[in-house]
Amino acid sequence: MTRPFLIASLFGAVLALPAAAQTLDVPFTLDWRFEGPAAPYFLAVDNGYFADEGLSVEIAPGQGSLDAIPKVATGAFPMGFADMASLIKFIDQNPDAPVTAIMVMYNKPAFAIVGRISEGVSTPADLEGHILGAPPPDGAWAQFPVFAAAQGLDVSQITIEPVGFPTREPMLASGEVDAVTGFSFTSYLNTVRLGVDPSDISVMLMADYGVELYGNVIIVNTDWAAEHPEAVTGFLRAVARGVTAAAADPAAGVAAIAARNPALDSELEVERLQIALRDNILTPWVMEHGLGGVDPARLATSLEQIAMTYTFTNTPDASRYFTDQYLPTDGSLSMQ
Repeated sequence: MTRPFLIASLFGAVLALPAAAQTLDVPFTLDWRFEGPAAPYFLAVDNGYFADEGLSVEIAPGQGSLDAIPKVATGAFPMGFADMASLIKFIDQNPDAPVTAIMVMYNKPAFAIVGRISEGVSTPADLEGHILGAPPPDGAWAQFPVFAAAQGLDVSQITIEPVGFPTREPMLASGEVDAVTGFSFTSYLNTVRLGVDPSDISVMLMADYGVELYGNVIIVNTDWAAEHPEAVTGFLRAVARGVTAAAADPAAGVAAIAARNPALDSELEVERLQIALRDNILTPWVMEHGLGGVDPARLATSLEQIAMTYTFTNTPDASRYFTDQYLPTDGSLSMQ
């Protein structure tokens, strides 16, 4: 007589189990290929940091700093990784787009001028009288006018040579151009890989020469975030743990990437990751204030600098481009 009741009770318990153990799928799109600086995300997967937050995260490669923004804005991906200045321009042109930045990863952008010392380019002023190779779609080239203005350069005295991404570093290595615009850890390492002695390469981070822009940020579809606020915060907490793990063991971080791409040059990617951590992610400001946030005064200045080369359609509104409402407040962002 008790068996039907027992079976019903067990059946009800089984039905209840998935709800307790359920995880939320969160596809995440990068800005570029699986390279060293992406290690924090893969470590967050492999070390179970996302799982600890009840998340199942699948990471997809991207095709440039602009690529992730429309993907997230349209809801194709709930979250992604993109350039902050590009996001600001996108939102200005699409004011109703449900997308915003929620965590700064590159407190200093990787935008840089990479020059050959043997060709006479060691400082910004040296660019005058020399040839600068610049791919027209390059994010660093887009910020060059701000950099030039901050350094008081006479751009008419610089020969600008449009180059393609595949030919940029080969032309620098061969001496066809004296310097190039690009991401610091990309153009530098690509040039070294082509046989140029590191001591012959100057790397000028634009952020060290008057450019106040923020770099790459984690972005979210705001409609999705409103439905899953705890998941968004959990995602950011897991990423912060991934950054800490990558800083503690860069080789392990690259090994997590190599597991998805056996052809990866692990030694090169470890160096790329170390450069990104040192120059872009774990900056002195981040070490003091924690990962992910912004300095309101700096953000205001960055909007003024963007306006030097871009005409805003709408009045700039910093609160539209970044919100800290999803950042963890439990101390997990501290990088001390």
